[in-house]
Amino acid sequence: MTTAAVRTDLYPTRGVGEVVTPRQDPVIWSPPGAPGPIGQNELTGFERDGFLTVEELISDDEVALYRAELDRLIADPAVRADERSIIEPTSQDVRSVFEVHKLSEIFASLVRDERLVGRARQILGSDVYVHQSRINVKPGFGASGFYWHSDFETWHAEDGLPNMRTVSVSIALTENRDTNGGLMIMPGSHKSFLGCAGETPKDNYKKSLQMQDAGTPSDAALTRFADRHGIRLFTGRAGSATWFDCNCMHGSGDNITPYARSNVFIVFNSVDNAAEEPFAAPVPRPDFIGARDFTPVR
Repeated sequence: MTTAAVRTDLYPTRGVGEVVTPRQDPVIWSPPGAPGPIGQNELTGFERDGFLTVEELISDDEVALYRAELDRLIADPAVRADERSIIEPTSQDVRSVFEVHKLSEIFASLVRDERLVGRARQILGSDVYVHQSRINVKPGFGASGFYWHSDFETWHAEDGLPNMRTVSVSIALTENRDTNGGLMIMPGSHKSFLGCAGETPKDNYKKSLQMQDAGTPSDAALTRFADRHGIRLFTGRAGSATWFDCNCMHGSGDNITPYARSNVFIVFNSVDNAAEEPFAAPVPRPDFIGARDFTPVR
C-alpha cells in the first residue's frame, strides 16, 4: 500500500483566521556579484524595501507605440467581448486586458525585451516565464482602484505558486501623478506573509478581478502593517517603471481626476517555481490569469 506524498505549504492562508508567517524564501535569488543590469545598491534596496524604480525604462517613442496599441486593443469589439477583458461594473469601460503578450505582437516583443527579462532573471536567479501579463487602463473620472493585497497570497492560494520567487514590473504609459490613483506599497512588507481568513469561493476570479473579496486583509491587519512599514506612493513620467516583489502589500486608489493612469503590467516567475495545484482554492484560475505554460522567455 502506498500513500500520497504530503505537500508542504510554507504560507498557509484562507483559513479560519488571519495568520502572519515570516518569509521563508530569499528576496534576491542570484548569488552575490552575479552579472545583470541592476546595480548592487539597487539590489540592496530591493532586498530591503521590496521594490525598485527605473526612471526611464522605455523611451518616449516606445511609450507612444505601446499607448497606441493599448488604445487599439480596448477599442476592438472582439477584445472587449473576450473573457480576458475585465469591465468596470459601473461605467462599463474596459478596466484591464489580460494575456496581452498573446493578443499583441507589440506587447510580446516588450515581454522579450532584455531590459525586462534581464532584470527578472537577475532578481530570481534563473530563467523566467510569464505568469501573467495585462494592460490596466484606469481612465479618469471614476475608474476604481485595487484594494490592498499581496499578489503572492492570491497566486499561492489560487494559482499554486509554491514559493516567493516571482517579480512584477509596472511600466507607466501615462504620467503617474500623486492624484490619479497611483501605486502604493508598504516598504518592507514583503518580509512577512499575511495569510487571509475565509475560504475561496468557486470561480472567485470572476468577482475578484472587478472587486477583491477573498484574500483581502482585515482593517486591523492593514493598520498594523502600515504602522510598521509606512506607505510609499509612486509617481513618475510615462516610460518609468516600478519593479516589486510578489509579496509586497500594495494597492491603488480610485482615479477621479481627468487624467488616465494606464500601465502595462508583467509578472515573471522562475521556471523553478512553476505553478502546482492551488494551495487554497477548489480549482486553478484560467491560464490567461495564471499561466500553465512554463516555457522560458527567450
